[in-house]
Amino acid sequence: MVTTPDQSIAIADFRTALLATLEEAFDEVHGYFLDKGGSLFETLAGISAEEASRSLGPRSGNIAAKVNHIRFYLDAIAANAAAGEYIRVDWASSWAVGEVSEAEWRDLIDRLRATYVGLQGFIKTNEEWNEMFVGGAFGIVAHTAYHLGEIRQALATVKL
Repeated sequence: MVTTPDQSIAIADFRTALLATLEEAFDEVHGYFLDKGGSLFETLAGISAEEASRSLGPRSGNIAAKVNHIRFYLDAIAANAAAGEYIRVDWASSWAVGEVSEAEWRDLIDRLRATYVGLQGFIKTNEEWNEMFVGGAFGIVAHTAYHLGEIRQALATVKL
């Protein structure tokens, strides 16, 4: 297929593909890049607060910290999108999660889900997909997949 420099993808097609890819990463596997049952929320459902709190080493946040970091990242991307520019945030604070109770662990997951639902709403209604938004969309998928992989690897240690 020959393409020309002025070819572009329709916003509706981009939006549909992005939502499906994010749904796979967060909620429900469609077979794009994860195995059945391997989405973030499916994975987190099988982790107790004790397991989420367990130290993974001196240079690695526990699973609860990883979940908080994913939520923090999504919030930062949303703030950047709303402002239309890069907003400096305190990334180190996103990792400042230690031991969590069952209630705190469930609240952390609920907050991540609420942030994810807000992201879906933005994607469904946003009509301006400039370079910053498209790059941010790719970043969200890559960042979430990376930390999901970290969490799944950590389970080999915490579920011993």
